[in-house]
Order: sequence, then structure tokens, then C-alpha cells
Amino acid sequence: MTDDDRRVGHMERTPPEIYDKYIKALMDISRAITSDLYIEDILKLIVMVTAKVTGVEICSLWLIDEGEEPRKIRLKATQAIDPIYVKDRSLSMDEGVVGYVATHKQPLILPDVLKEPRFKEKEMAKKLGLVSMVSVPLQVKDGKVIGVLNCFTAEPHHFSETEVNLITTVANHAAVAILNTELMVKTKVIQEELETRKLVERAKEILMRRRNMNGEQAYRWLQKRSMDTRKSIRLVAEAVLLSEELE
Repeated sequence: MTDDDRRVGHMERTPPEIYDKYIKALMDISRAITSDLYIEDILKLIVMVTAKVTGVEICSLWLIDEGEEPRKIRLKATQAIDPIYVKDRSLSMDEGVVGYVATHKQPLILPDVLKEPRFKEKEMAKKLGLVSMVSVPLQVKDGKVIGVLNCFTAEPHHFSETEVNLITTVANHAAVAILNTELMVKTKVIQEELETRKLVERAKEILMRRRNMNGEQAYRWLQKRSMDTRKSIRLVAEAVLLSEELE
């Protein structure tokens, strides 16, 4: 029996210990869901927590860029520090292991990445000493895939069904955290836009009354002032409102 067989066998015989580690990971990610962390911090936390509980060499998280056509999937976070791995990387949706997993919406286990035709970065794997890999989709409730979570080992490793199921649970929990954070950011941006519009409208009314301008002229005045002073139109509008209050 190999060391890997013993390790996997031990894992299957003592699931409570493994489940405890993963529950702790899920709790850490759950805290992120309700926190005010930026999305970059959430992604970093997810890969660090996953790498810690799985003991893998490298954990990386890829997200689908919905704003690009055709869509691409981009590397967004990893706990690896080697510049070979952390460089900006992206793949098309029909390219590589991550493209396959994102498109087919199912995990993919590779005993040896160097022998897998779909794995595109074999030179990088050789330099970093990466051998086995499991790649799982980040799915939300409606089955939509928003990204992919990869785990690499530095030794040959058989990812058991238990491991894959637990990593998938972490990945899906992470997907909720990411969507929740993006929603909060969008909501905050929308609120700020609405507040800015209200301030600009009030400032326009003051300029129209003070300077005998129509609405379009007042808005252009605010725009020009914003460009000349290199300040946001919101700050310019707030200054106009403040000057009105001081008079």
C-alpha cells in the first residue's frame, strides 16, 4: 500500500476529523459573506482557506468575465506567490481544464496534469512541481457556473469522492459569497449614483435661478467646472449647495 493509499484510506475511515476542517472552512467563508470585505479580499480568503484545509500545494480561483464577448474565464486569486503562477491569465470558455469544467458544470480530476491534453500550462507545472489536480465549478442555486476552483498537489494524489464532494461544497459556498459581495457593490454603486443625481439636480436648480440658465446650460456648467477642477461632478454639486447655504 502506498502512502497515498494510506492517506486516502485514513481519510475515509476518520471522516469526522476531515469534516471538522471543512466545516471550519465554510464558517470562515460564511463570515466573509456577511462582512464588508472587498471582493479581492473575499477571493483571497477563499483560496487560502481551501488550501489550508486540503493541504494542497496551490489553490486558484477563476471567474467568468460576463462583460466580455465571447466570454473568457480569468484567474482572480491564488495563495501561490510564484510570479510564474500569479501572472495575469485568461482562457476562452472552450479552452483548457477550467474552460472544460465551467462549460460542462462538473468536477474534473487529473492524476497527472502533464499527461492531460486539456491542461494547457505544462511548462509552468514542471517548473512549480505540480502533479495531481482537481478542478470544480463554482455553482449557485440555479445551476449557473460563475467560475472554477482548482487544487494542485506537489505529489501524486488520488482525490477521493469525499474530498471532491467537500471541495465542491466549499466552491459552491464560495460562489454565494462572491455573488453576495458583487450584489452589495452594485447596490452601493446604484445608491451613490442616485444620490449624485439628486445633488446635481438641486445644484442645477440653484444655478438656473442664480445665473439665469436653463437646465442644459446649468448641467454643462457643472461638467466644465468638474473637468477644470479635476473633481467629481458630485463634489462640484455639493460645493454649489454649500455656497447656497452660506448665503
